[in-house]
Amino acid sequence: MPILNVKISGPRRSDIVSQVSAMLLEHTSAVLGKKREVTAITFQFIDPQDWIIAGRPLSEQGLASFYLDIKVTDETNTKDEKARYLKAVFEGFGRLLGPVHDESYIYVEDVRAASYGYGGTTQEYRYQHPA
Repeated sequence: MPILNVKISGPRRSDIVSQVSAMLLEHTSAVLGKKREVTAITFQFIDPQDWIIAGRPLSEQGLASFYLDIKVTDETNTKDEKARYLKAVFEGFGRLLGPVHDESYIYVEDVRAASYGYGGTTQEYRYQHPA
């Protein structure tokens, strides 16, 4: 599992949802080693007039932007893995959205195993009781 929450500047486009989902699943699986079958992704699209960077809306800057928040179980990824992930995902968004503002953020949040889970079971429980 992880859960990925994505915000993208611009109108909702089903092709972008599909392409970004595929890109994120690939990098989340290949770089961070997370299982695709328990990875969830949510999307929110923000009007570029309502996305302000350095006091100016994106609509005036001619750039796209995104924000990705991914929650992973603490101590399951190294600093190097996270650094490779940030680089790959930033480049992936650039390929899919066109030029993106440098102030597009990716937050890999390490969440305590006893405080995080799915299906009503914590990751700590899964670790202590492998299937």
